[in-house]
Amino acid sequence: MLRGFYTAASGMIAQQRRQEALSNNMANANTPGFKSDQGVMRAFPELLMQRMEAKSLPTGRGLHVPFNQELGGLNTGTYLQETVPDFAQGDIRETGIGTDLALVNGDLPDEEGSLYFTVQHEDGEARYTRNGNFTVDGQGYLVTQTGNYVLDEEGSRIDVGGMDFDVASDGTINVAGNDTPLGIAYINDANSLVKEGDTSFRLEEGEAENARQTPGVNFSVQQNHLERSNVDAGKTMTEMMNTYRNFEMNQRVLKAYDQSMDKAVNEIGRLT
Repeated sequence: MLRGFYTAASGMIAQQRRQEALSNNMANANTPGFKSDQGVMRAFPELLMQRMEAKSLPTGRGLHVPFNQELGGLNTGTYLQETVPDFAQGDIRETGIGTDLALVNGDLPDEEGSLYFTVQHEDGEARYTRNGNFTVDGQGYLVTQTGNYVLDEEGSRIDVGGMDFDVASDGTINVAGNDTPLGIAYINDANSLVKEGDTSFRLEEGEAENARQTPGVNFSVQQNHLERSNVDAGKTMTEMMNTYRNFEMNQRVLKAYDQSMDKAVNEIGRLT
């Protein structure tokens, strides 16, 4: 019976963590370039139950079952193994703001590949984002909303001087007749990226490639546009409701086990 407690409790914990991931998706439904997280559930290993207390088990008509009769498997619970980002491109919407840039995927040579703007993190290392909601700081550099510098393809900060600049479809920024190519990174396996918050990713292993120099990679950059979050609000709300119901069902199972244990301890124990 105690195994039932742990099984039901693990189900409640798994559904709670899944609900947290879904709530975070819903909270970022309007965050430009946000990639929703998908929870991956996994069951604990099953136990093979055997009857050990008797050498034989009567089954009627004089028949007996041999010692160590197999009773079947018992599931010992479940857990949320990990949350995996969905790297599908979000919808593109027009904003009319010159510092807003949308990176639009074209043909890519790898099924798991994806494209990103390159920005400089506060630790000096490169980070990758699909959020093109940029602005210009007091020194005239193109930065993210959190103050991280947007980098060119040489890994240098981009001095646009002010809000008046043009961006070609190939990602080249033109300021007073001078062209500066945006740093567009191609990651051939987006699953190697780790979320760091503020819609930025860190490359866990391998190296990012220059998208312009990678064969088979096509993309375009649209100024005055933003890529929206790829969160499906309606689907996420439905999943949140289902997760809550699953949590409640595990809670009822746990309560039933608690009531059975109460009877076993306080009623049956009193009679013996």
